[in-house]
Amino acid sequence: MLELSQSEGCPHCAKVRETLSELGVSYVAHNPRLPGDVGGDVTNEVTHDELTAGGEDQIPYLVDTDRGVTMYESDDIVDYLEEQYD
Repeated sequence: MLELSQSEGCPHCAKVRETLSELGVSYVAHNPRLPGDVGGDVTNEVTHDELTAGGEDQIPYLVDTDRGVTMYESDDIVDYLEEQYD
C-alpha cells in the first residue's frame, strides 16, 4: 500500500499525485497540515508523527508499506513510482 503525506495546495505534492494518477496507482492521502495561507499548522498529530518518522518534517512524504520504502522530495518520489509501478 502507498501512503502519501501531502497538502492540496502544494505544487510538489500535486506533481506526485498527478504521477500516481497517470500510473493508475491507488494510494491513501494524509493531510497533516492546514493549507497554505492558514500557516501550515499541524491538524492531525498521529499523521504528523508518521510524517516525521522519516527524519524530516516536510511534504510530500511517500511510504510504500509493501516494499518498506519511505522517501521525501517530489522528484525522487516520481522517479521511484515510475521505476516501480510503470
